[in-house]
Amino acid sequence: MIKLEGISREFQVGDETVHALNQVDLQLTRGDYYSIMGPSGSGKSTLLNILGLLDRPNAGRYWLDDIDTTSLAEEQRAKVRRNKIGFVFQAFHLVPRLTAAENVELPMTLAGIDPHERKQRVHSALEPLGLLDRANHRPDQLSGGQRQRVAIARATIMQPTILLADEPTGNLDKASSRDVIETLELLNSKGLILLVVTHDPEIGRRAKHSIRMEDGAIIDTSGNRP
Repeated sequence: MIKLEGISREFQVGDETVHALNQVDLQLTRGDYYSIMGPSGSGKSTLLNILGLLDRPNAGRYWLDDIDTTSLAEEQRAKVRRNKIGFVFQAFHLVPRLTAAENVELPMTLAGIDPHERKQRVHSALEPLGLLDRANHRPDQLSGGQRQRVAIARATIMQPTILLADEPTGNLDKASSRDVIETLELLNSKGLILLVVTHDPEIGRRAKHSIRMEDGAIIDTSGNRP
């Protein structure tokens, strides 16, 4: 469960105060699937950074699985982020010198998980994505769609509560975009909360619900499909 209550975020730019988020309320439960849309500067990225514990609000509370994250110290926030939040970005952010399997394994290595268990979980993550035959390839030996699927496997290898995808198809062709979105939707169907920031109306409509943002506020939350 995720609950935002009265979340506000301000930035000081010279003499001007920019209200990036303004009294945002949002509640998400297991299996929810939202697209987040709006013009540049509407607060989409700031909202994602707050949800991902990469930034702190100036006001309001954020609960993640009954944990009040706004009161946590940085070390505690890092632990929650590692175990409960997955990130997928437009630019993939894979480590160039590591193979696909090693990129997926990296979060578990940092978490101190036993090597034997790591290998098993990497295999289980890559197999349904059709990437076992690419496991030993570096990112520069993979297509854009394959790189993004590796990034998705890495983002979900710690079995998070929520997956935040920021323009995940922005660097992909139409066929690869469809494969990546269908991969994300398959994970969502297994109970993962999925939020996708996108400028693509077609992708936005695929979500069960859409959040429309303007001037740091959620101005509309609508249902798209059953």
